Amino acid sequence: MNPAINELFTDAHTTYSFTSESVTDAELTSIYDLVKFAPTPMNSQALRVHFVRTLEGKERLLPLLDEGNRVKSASAAAVAILAFDTEFNEFLPDHFPQVPNARDIYQDSEKRIASAREIATLQAGFFILAVRTVGLDAGPMAGFNRAGVDAEFLSGSSWRSLYLVNIGHSDPQGQRPRNPRLSAERALGWS
Repeated sequence: MNPAINELFTDAHTTYSFTSESVTDAELTSIYDLVKFAPTPMNSQALRVHFVRTLEGKERLLPLLDEGNRVKSASAAAVAILAFDTEFNEFLPDHFPQVPNARDIYQDSEKRIASAREIATLQAGFFILAVRTVGLDAGPMAGFNRAGVDAEFLSGSSWRSLYLVNIGHSDPQGQRPRNPRLSAERALGWS
């Protein structure tokens, strides 16, 4: 079996506790440098990432998390706020020149925002794989006050929060055993 399969899928799982080892700007940037190549409809790139790394930033973030998520995020070297850009279509003329009017397909704001959320969700899966690819561990979370995070960290932008991902180096002492997964028989359908 390819060792990358173990590293990215079978051996890696959600991290709940991190060591005190820091992560560098270069490591965090390298995550995005992989994510930007994720396949998306019309090469749409709706995912945006805001990293929270400082003590001051975490002091602002932690009260906005569900109580059960605060300790996990406090121990992480960085917390990525994964967001979708409600104006992602503005970049389509550059990123999808094959269709000159691609930006105009998303003039309806309801369609544009729904598409931005869907595209960024697709990219979020690649984000977690990219974290693992660069040798870091990830703990994705959905339990937080989105309106609060948007106001505190994304105010004045067209970005809206989607998920949080704790990033760092896993502390083996704080990990849980892998939980069961659905079998192929339960998860797949055939026509």
